[in-house]
Amino acid sequence: MHPRTTGQKTVDSDKAKGKKVPPPVYIVSGGSGASGQQIVETALAQFPKLDVPVIKKGHIRNLRQIREVVKKASAEGGTVVHTLVESGLREALVRLGREHDVVTIDLMGPLLERVAAQSRARPLEKPGLYRKLRKDYFDRVEAIDFTVFHDDGKMADDLPGADIVILGVSRCGKTPLSMYLAVHGWKVANVPILRDIPLPDEVYRTDRSKVIGLSIEYTHLLEHRKRREALLGAGIMTDYSRPSLVFAELETARKIYQDGGFPVVDVTDKPIEIIADEIIQVVTRSRKEPQRPPLPP
Repeated sequence: MHPRTTGQKTVDSDKAKGKKVPPPVYIVSGGSGASGQQIVETALAQFPKLDVPVIKKGHIRNLRQIREVVKKASAEGGTVVHTLVESGLREALVRLGREHDVVTIDLMGPLLERVAAQSRARPLEKPGLYRKLRKDYFDRVEAIDFTVFHDDGKMADDLPGADIVILGVSRCGKTPLSMYLAVHGWKVANVPILRDIPLPDEVYRTDRSKVIGLSIEYTHLLEHRKRREALLGAGIMTDYSRPSLVFAELETARKIYQDGGFPVVDVTDKPIEIIADEIIQVVTRSRKEPQRPPLPP
């Protein structure tokens, strides 16, 4: 999600703190609002110094919801951008916008009307059809976004929202593995294991069936870390590759997996697609759900 996208509570909070907030842009849609959001934020990227609040109002189905959005936009001097496909709701939004002096920008109506006039066909006027037709694609994009924002222990409060949570020491391949799974539609969060630093409490509040610990053979991990140090230009051994400390980290990870009852997948000398497939097998088997299609070879 683009960093400028926000919600009404954030806008109100910023105003309460005395911050100068530009008038917001409301995105109104009968579906999720993702298409409108992408267009709006593409336009706003041309104004990098402006922090324009973007407030998405999706799944708009009735006149009451439209009135509420127009009322808020009117009070804040905001603009309404909409992708409504139902002609009655579009007309109501335009009418209410005029009555309340709110600018409304229609991203969908003109094209629908043009195609209908040329083809003499009537649009279905069903919101969310494009997303339904390309569900696999949008699920994949959503999974990748989630995984990027939950890499290396970030946004730990949201761990329960992941399909898979991966635990492991540094250089055992958490990030590339997470991204590989995300490309195949899995929302993945990964959390590093560090000596003397406890895991976030959210790890233990997450369904154990989707928390996976990665193990790796000591000599392989040591070699990975030495190679990493060399790439970074380290001229001397550091704690990162000191044998005794590397061994201690692996012992810390082993104890965490054991005490937490987390399934463990060994990544030593395995290609990423094999590791990913093993993780999926563990997660789907433990949750007793129908397995998703296997990853391609």
